[in-house]
Amino acid sequence: MGATTLSNNRAKTFVARLSGDYPDFKFRAGREEHWSPQSNTITFTLDQNEQQLCFGLLHELAHALLGHANYKGDFELIKLEAQAWELASTIGKKYSIEITEDHIQACLDTYRDWLHRRSTCPTCAMHVLQRDTTTYQCFNCQSIWQVSSGRFVRPYRKTIKIKHV
Repeated sequence: MGATTLSNNRAKTFVARLSGDYPDFKFRAGREEHWSPQSNTITFTLDQNEQQLCFGLLHELAHALLGHANYKGDFELIKLEAQAWELASTIGKKYSIEITEDHIQACLDTYRDWLHRRSTCPTCAMHVLQRDTTTYQCFNCQSIWQVSSGRFVRPYRKTIKIKHV
């Protein structure tokens, strides 16, 4: 696969092939790659090289095939991402596309880094577990902070004051 931006014809050919092989899903170009279970649509971006386009499409297709719709916590999101990469790698072989373990781990590292930032206590820097989808609580100093529920959002933290009873 080349490192240059993919021509519209080559992109259309690959998308058409996936569309024919997986007619239950819609494929459309957009601003960011994602799977929408509500509309059964896999969105991909054309402004990338051929390898990135193929890897992204296969990854989002894997989310669709696995029925990924929601997640309840940050660890579950990382698990879903790992599952999707594993299946994308398997599907890729059908199209003579090899998604290397290094690429998969680099992608998963972005989620691990995101989780690391979110789970760091703003008061004592301890790493803790999530209490609910938008809240963490430190088991060391008892600080509570909220994070965005979005996975593409910078991990801003809003500390909540605790009343000790």
